[in-house]
Amino acid sequence: MNELDYKNFYDTVGRLNGWDFSKLKYVTEGATWDFYEEVIGRCKPSDVLLDIGTGGGENILRIASAALFMIGIDNASGMLETAQSNLEKARVSNVRFCKMESEDLLFPHSFFDIVSTCHAPFTAAEVARVIKKNGIFLTQQVSEHDKLNLKEAFGRGQCLGEKDGTLKEKYVRELGQAGFADVQVLEYDATDYYQTPEDLIFLLKHTPIIPIFGETKEDFDILKKFIATNNTEKGIRTNSKRFMIIANKS
Repeated sequence: MNELDYKNFYDTVGRLNGWDFSKLKYVTEGATWDFYEEVIGRCKPSDVLLDIGTGGGENILRIASAALFMIGIDNASGMLETAQSNLEKARVSNVRFCKMESEDLLFPHSFFDIVSTCHAPFTAAEVARVIKKNGIFLTQQVSEHDKLNLKEAFGRGQCLGEKDGTLKEKYVRELGQAGFADVQVLEYDATDYYQTPEDLIFLLKHTPIIPIFGETKEDFDILKKFIATNNTEKGIRTNSKRFMIIANKS
């Protein structure tokens, strides 16, 4: 999928299914950080923060008190509708959401103290333009070998067949070229246990892990076999492989 494909996916799926991931029941073992806790740890009360690919906005609404002001952007209308609804419910005064493309950030030069993005594409040169000198950029991304047993079971899937680490190496290289220094990279490969088949189906219908999941009966036959093979006392087993990059604007 390219970025336009992802945008169309999230627009369509959001309108059909909604975005209430709070109902999703699963546990993760082996994750070595919480991304937005890492963001909080680097925020000062006077900071202005940009969150790229903010989705439904739940994460920055949760950490809103950590900074002076936060702006969340997304290019998918369905996501932003959810974000606005969540903002109204949260009654938070220092957060705004707007529709914007990550490769064309409509903000002044050196405007933000911190820029974050979780599981969303970004353009290193644009991040470098809008972030202040000595500003901090943090991103968490999905590695190519994420949900590997699921993708292998279906014989298709997001980044299946690509070398693990390809995206990480690309982003590290681009950040260096854009003027970021002290680039730190962390990784983990955790185990996820989804509590019921319905939880796993919800995940697959709301994400592009398995393209066009559920459009044929064969998909549910494959899923049934996958569940039988990977069912444990803790739940249905798969993995979450993530990398995080933390970089300073020099």
